[in-house]
Amino acid sequence: MSNNDIIVSLDIGTSKVRAIIGEINNGTFNIIGVGSADSEGIRKGAIVDIDQTVQSIRNAVDHAERMVEIQISEVYVGISGNHIGLQSSHGVVAVSNEDREIGEDDIDRVLKAAEVVALPPDREIIDVVARQFVVDGLEGISDPRGMIGVRLEVDATIITGAKTAIHNLLRCVEKSGLKVKDLVLIPLGAGQLALSKDEKTMGSVLVDIGAGSTTLTVFEGGSISATSTLPIGGDFVTNDIAYGLRTLTDQAEKVKLKYGCALMENAAPEVTFKVTRIGSNVDKEFTQEDLAAIIEPRVQEIFQLVRQEIKRLGYSELPGGYILTGGTMSMPGVLEVAQAELATSVRIAVPDFIGVRDPGYCSGVGILHNAIRNVRVRNNGGNSSNNTKKPANRAKQNPAAATQESKSQKPGFMERLKNMFSEFI
Repeated sequence: MSNNDIIVSLDIGTSKVRAIIGEINNGTFNIIGVGSADSEGIRKGAIVDIDQTVQSIRNAVDHAERMVEIQISEVYVGISGNHIGLQSSHGVVAVSNEDREIGEDDIDRVLKAAEVVALPPDREIIDVVARQFVVDGLEGISDPRGMIGVRLEVDATIITGAKTAIHNLLRCVEKSGLKVKDLVLIPLGAGQLALSKDEKTMGSVLVDIGAGSTTLTVFEGGSISATSTLPIGGDFVTNDIAYGLRTLTDQAEKVKLKYGCALMENAAPEVTFKVTRIGSNVDKEFTQEDLAAIIEPRVQEIFQLVRQEIKRLGYSELPGGYILTGGTMSMPGVLEVAQAELATSVRIAVPDFIGVRDPGYCSGVGILHNAIRNVRVRNNGGNSSNNTKKPANRAKQNPAAATQESKSQKPGFMERLKNMFSEFI
């Protein structure tokens, strides 16, 4: 197995850090390794302790490396949070080839032209997503490669993030001994994986309920159109259990994972468990019904907030409904509560790969899906550069190490990051 065929995603969440190894083989990819570690240093999706986060990343990567016995050097890193912003842009270029056939270089140039937008000094472009291409006035083109034309235009969505958040994320990954191949917006990758073409075209909402936050992403017209983050998630359920049962948070988390049920009707009164109460050495017995009485109101509140936020973003009824992902969705009864509160079509998205058939892995597999899709596009365009084996000098994000960066690295996202970090020196 050649390293050329290996691609790795890193999903740094509030409760877990996950490293997922994918193998590209004859145009398809399989998941061959998964590493997971408890996340330390992350609160509500934001990094609050660099050293603890670095150690969590190392633990997850070591776990994945042991599973497949390869050394991971480059990763695609997922990013999300309430600092993410979207704005529309338009780019126009003249087709450069003498025979007027549109090639990969023309697409790169028109996307670069779309990047020329005014941004506040504390913002940085993460990615540019093409909604449609226009060739000599002909609209609605998704892939213009190979077409004949004189004028190429693109309607694009610019994804931006806070420089500080990007800097801290990349610093953590670099300090853990890894090189960042690229940043991937987690809702964008997860949406490509979890949503069907019709769902993205007609309009639907991807709801990722993690431990520390809930990310809402609206897809419409085949592309991402809005995103927002609510500072509430599965940790709030755990805290409610800890207060309700008067026990330690660690015990509350274990009880939630083993006996948790989000719907009172489905809870079994005969299922019992014991917890050690704070301030006492005596265990007290509770039933699954007692636990559901604590969990259900909080889960209801989460989906009520989701519905309110979607209305605030300017969307009322989306034909595609809601697609739910995230570790919290593994709890029995959550889907029924969501259907009652959202009053529309709701389903849970689960990656269809062995070893990651859990809603909590949707983000990590989505990062892989996005990265591999871009690799295929570049390879189809005639670019045969290795995606993972090539030394990744382009990814040294530490300002102190900026002078060691390769002089020949491709200008673009990482070049802008290098310029950005010069401001921190």
